[in-house]
Amino acid sequence: MSHAHVLVIDDEVDIRALIQEILSDEGYGVVAAANAAEARSARASGNFDLVLLDIWMPDTDGITLLREWSDAGDLNCPVVVMSGHGTVETAVEATRLGAHDFVEKPLSIAKLLRTVESALEAGGTTTLAGRGILPPLLAPVGRSALMRQLREKVQQYARLDTPVLLSGEPGTGRGAFARYMHALSARADEPLITVTAASITDGNAERKLLGGERNGDAEPGFLERAGGGTVVVDELSDLGPAAQRLLLGALEDGAFTRAGGNEPVKLQARVVATVAADYEAKFEAGALRRDLVSQLNILSLRIPPLREYSEDVPELLAYYVDKLVDSEGLAFRRFSVAAQNRLRNYPWPDNVRELKNLVRRLLMTGSEDDISLEEVEAELTPVSRGDDMLVKQDLLSLPLREAREQFERAYLQQQLVLCDGKVGKLAKRVGMERTHLYRKLRSLGVDFKSVGSED
Repeated sequence: MSHAHVLVIDDEVDIRALIQEILSDEGYGVVAAANAAEARSARASGNFDLVLLDIWMPDTDGITLLREWSDAGDLNCPVVVMSGHGTVETAVEATRLGAHDFVEKPLSIAKLLRTVESALEAGGTTTLAGRGILPPLLAPVGRSALMRQLREKVQQYARLDTPVLLSGEPGTGRGAFARYMHALSARADEPLITVTAASITDGNAERKLLGGERNGDAEPGFLERAGGGTVVVDELSDLGPAAQRLLLGALEDGAFTRAGGNEPVKLQARVVATVAADYEAKFEAGALRRDLVSQLNILSLRIPPLREYSEDVPELLAYYVDKLVDSEGLAFRRFSVAAQNRLRNYPWPDNVRELKNLVRRLLMTGSEDDISLEEVEAELTPVSRGDDMLVKQDLLSLPLREAREQFERAYLQQQLVLCDGKVGKLAKRVGMERTHLYRKLRSLGVDFKSVGSED
């Protein structure tokens, strides 16, 4: 068994530290360099089995450094080139200069480890035994500023031990972010237990959460089975009153007592909960305890809906094509530019989950290499236009006149609510003469009388 030595060259401190941490946890010897000068110094003082080389660096770019080593005949180990802004030309140039592989950022943990193993094997280095099963967890995909900030926040929270509340719409990947946080934390080698809140009833809450004792035998519950790992409570508001009370007690006391037991058990696990974006409305309805949320909300993270980072849709499409081809053996297909542009402007009411299911359907049912705009249109789920928010409505699927009317109706309805149903106030807000506005509201079928009283 060989402990391979890897040189990581990247000017972004967070990425450099993250890669170093992941590879070190896997048993590799890792040296990190922030620029070409540090990389030259590291190679002069030690031998490496693999180099991970970023392209865009401030002093000397990665391609220039790779060319320097290639021209000097000093390329004595595999080099994997990394880039967040890769092009076909760059990949071709890197390969021509002797690079083993070219990968784009952000790297998933699985892809990083798979690429490292492949490069080391190609270089004749035997990788560590027992690491054949790659972790199924993948880093959140996307190059938008919003997703970069979100990954940075998750990495920051991963270093802490306090509870976390992840809020967002269904399908946004709240659970995936919780698992990603666990994988980056010092608890990564400990269990990750996911609790589906809807499966816990008032009758079984105590034994499922806290465990039980009978005739001297102890049966651990979710909180104990996680040990020093992480417990993810999926959809907090689905917990009944008894379960919420028990979870609150365990968080407040830092300990709990099994059903039928007498001795307290220390709570060692970190608790992370997911909750709907509008969870505050649950307080008034009595479906969610405010004090429980306060205990979990020490650290909070809002997972945005896909429509807020739609520029990442093409990358998400490519990612899920590769993932489903690899994991489910589906035939590879690529999205045409027209299809990608259409999907960038689709509102994705069910978020990333809907995107993944769409990709799966198109890979399963199509036969051509390219996925056309027509195929995409045929597969898109019609978006309900009743009470949906304007931003969730798929206006591009409508003829121009109908889309304009639908936009005006939704726009005025929502503005009217903000104006407490007062048409005079609405006229000032939207910049329309009141008589014309009355006619517009009637022509669009907007019942302004039901919203509030006129001023």
